[in-house]
Amino acid sequence: MRTTSTLLSALLGAALLTPPAHAEKADRDKPVNLEADTVTLDDIRKTSVYQGNVILSQGTLMLRADHVQVTQNAEGLDKVSATGRPVAFRQKLDGREEFIEGFADRIEFDSVSSQLELIGQARLRRGTDELRGAQISYNANTEFYKVVGQPGARTPSGRVRAVIRPKPRADQPAAKP
Repeated sequence: MRTTSTLLSALLGAALLTPPAHAEKADRDKPVNLEADTVTLDDIRKTSVYQGNVILSQGTLMLRADHVQVTQNAEGLDKVSATGRPVAFRQKLDGREEFIEGFADRIEFDSVSSQLELIGQARLRRGTDELRGAQISYNANTEFYKVVGQPGARTPSGRVRAVIRPKPRADQPAAKP
């Protein structure tokens, strides 16, 4: 289950729209629960495949997909690939009553490079702020994001879309969305 915890940390780190926000730290110490219609484990190739309504939870984190494949190396987690229509994840932000959510047709994670890819109708949402594009890439080591549009995608003209709402000032009550 350690492999899943590493993936979840990367997913959560990647889903942050602003640097000061962090995923719920207490989740790392919670057990990982996995449910699927079928599971195939290959100890020789160090792969496991979860298929059919896959639900992964750990503390406040919830990941849903149709298919999840995990590959391990000598150090543990190597790569994770999740597909669905869409793959979705949600987790509470540390010290806040706010959640981060991500959606894509496919999510790929490489633990060696700490690279996360949300591919196909990719979206990240935190509160009322949102990023959309054909692909969202995030490197946890460099904290670098890249969002790519695609002509013909479901966003207007295939371009990247970002919605960042103003934050209320301390002397002003929050406006209702």
